Amino acid sequence: MIRIAASAIAFSLLAGSAFAQPIAYDFDKSHANLSFTYNHLGYSTTDGRFGNWEGALLIDKETPSNSSIEFTIDVTSLDTFWADRDNHLKSADFFDAAKFPKATFKSTKVEQTGENQLEVSGDLTIKDITKPATLTVNVTAMGEHPMAKKPAAGFAVTTVVKRSDYGMDMFVPYVGDEVTVTFHAETLKTEATN
Repeated sequence: MIRIAASAIAFSLLAGSAFAQPIAYDFDKSHANLSFTYNHLGYSTTDGRFGNWEGALLIDKETPSNSSIEFTIDVTSLDTFWADRDNHLKSADFFDAAKFPKATFKSTKVEQTGENQLEVSGDLTIKDITKPATLTVNVTAMGEHPMAKKPAAGFAVTTVVKRSDYGMDMFVPYVGDEVTVTFHAETLKTEATN
């Protein structure tokens, strides 16, 4: 659901040198979280997260539209803090994680919608079903990281995924069809390698 990381492209909106080329940034997984929530019978909100994921982020400060993000989620790392529910969500009734262990997001378009906000459009693939998805990306900080002493960017990303679009319609409408996905992360400029 989430390659939500795409949002990071947001950084590109903020000042950059002329003729800048896209620059790679690495995700600091110790300061990142990919989570989701959905309504349960109107009585409560169920929370969960994906513990394992990978993202490839390129940021072009001069021309944000040249930025890009690709995100891969390990569906088997799903955790709702209740083992029986996790096993059910990973079963063929929902994600069918044994057959489709990965979900992906690949950006196709980046637009600035506010001073520190981007809209990132792309393709979200779950269970080999690909649908368009739009991420709202808020740039929370950008500059030199006070501890790492290197360029860094922070952001908060949100999107809503309709699970029935991906063949997961069990218990709809009693259990919410719309799943809100949130991604918070820090990134650091990738070290140059020779």
